[in-house]
Amino acid sequence: MEELDPIKLKAELDQFKKEKEKIRKLMGQIGGKHSERNDRRINFFFIGAISLLALNDMLHHVFGFHTPIPSLFSLEIAVLLVSVKIIWMMHKSTKVEHFQFWILNSIEFRLNDVAKQLRNLEKTVQQYHSDESEDTDANKMD
Repeated sequence: MEELDPIKLKAELDQFKKEKEKIRKLMGQIGGKHSERNDRRINFFFIGAISLLALNDMLHHVFGFHTPIPSLFSLEIAVLLVSVKIIWMMHKSTKVEHFQFWILNSIEFRLNDVAKQLRNLEKTVQQYHSDESEDTDANKMD
């Protein structure tokens, strides 16, 4: 059986730390605390803008006040804001899906590596047992 080599273990640990930092950076880009605050601000902006446009239309139609923005134009702006918000959400979703794909690809790579190591171990065990059985057969003949 192969003994644990401290140099190899140190190299694997360093590689693990590098991958861990890479994942942390990606997580920060996708959805860390900073991103959460920005998302909340953008949501408040969209909700506020659309609410103001709705208030503008209600003042004009319900109460008869003259408003600076015509009703049709405020409706067009609201539709534009909702469209921009949907596009922004699609962009965020794409980033998350890309991250999930990257993680799954990394897991698949690791699984293939483990499967390769397992096959090598099986070959080694089979070879060891076949060598052992040949030795016992040779001892029986003597």
